[in-house]
Amino acid sequence: MKLKSIDANALKRRLDEGGALLVDVREAGEYAQEHIEGARLVPLSRFDVEDFGPDRAKVAVFYCRSGARTRFNADLLTSKGFREAYELGGGIMGWKAAGLPTKSDGRGKRRLGWLFYK
Repeated sequence: MKLKSIDANALKRRLDEGGALLVDVREAGEYAQEHIEGARLVPLSRFDVEDFGPDRAKVAVFYCRSGARTRFNADLLTSKGFREAYELGGGIMGWKAAGLPTKSDGRGKRRLGWLFYK
């Protein structure tokens, strides 16, 4: 199944109105480095076991870095029975390109010996 696409500004309006559940499907390290505030982290690696319960009545919007992982895994993402499901066009990169803010929890840098890298 193909996910419908939603652009960053339309998503922002829905989030401001409380009309969407935003799901980040990247891994925990990527989320820690940078994410959209209010997003629920549900990595693809554990998506099968996640129970969305009453959230299935909401509109779900999934995102990754650029949108490729989200599109590639559309069947899995839509298997949870959400009323409607979308992918954020361009992923978090599209969100940032629209000038919208992201958040970090400060754990995005990893240490390798004395060298720090992102």
